[in-house]
Amino acid sequence: MPVIKAIVTAGGVSRRFGDGNKLLENLNGKPVIKYSVDLFTEMGFEVIIPAHISFIPEIQELFKDYSNVKVIQGGLTRQQSVFKGLKAAKSCDYAIIHDGARPLIKKETVEKCLEKAYEKKAVIVAVHTTDTIKTVDAHKKITGTPQRINLINVQTPQIFDYELILDAHTRLCECSMTDDACLVEALGGEVYYVEGEYSNIKITNQIDIDYAKLLLETL
Repeated sequence: MPVIKAIVTAGGVSRRFGDGNKLLENLNGKPVIKYSVDLFTEMGFEVIIPAHISFIPEIQELFKDYSNVKVIQGGLTRQQSVFKGLKAAKSCDYAIIHDGARPLIKKETVEKCLEKAYEKKAVIVAVHTTDTIKTVDAHKKITGTPQRINLINVQTPQIFDYELILDAHTRLCECSMTDDACLVEALGGEVYYVEGEYSNIKITNQIDIDYAKLLLETL
């Protein structure tokens, strides 16, 4: 069986959230970050959490009884944090990279993404865009309307062959990309996607907490 490790990002300071860290916010009885970490550990994966230095003590306390969770200091950007997580992972075949702020990811989705990753080496979770998307210029003029059929909203987890994604992060460590798949794409690699769920929201502000509570009652 392949060795799989999960990197759950926790390097931000939640500026848009308001007071406190969104990952430690109570969501129906437990902190936001605990949902995804619990899922991955229950699936048998070691979890590495690159955390912002100011929240490391709280994150460590939260997972002090977990033998397969490692908390490390994150970087100044998400990309740097993931890179640190990858280097801490070592000796694995596949790396799962997941936003700690996405607590509602489902086991079935992770399994589906993993199966595809075994075949394609670089796979992300995404859903089809439902809104009409416009491209614009610097003067706020509409410059185009891409066909929705060709547009997806990217989520996490994103799962990669370990050596592939470590090489991409190493070679492009000075770049600034919006997700890990971008790094593979920039080096000419092929990235595929599997269908996720619209409920796999990312917690950004307080209203997202309220929405996530409602979703948890129906999932």
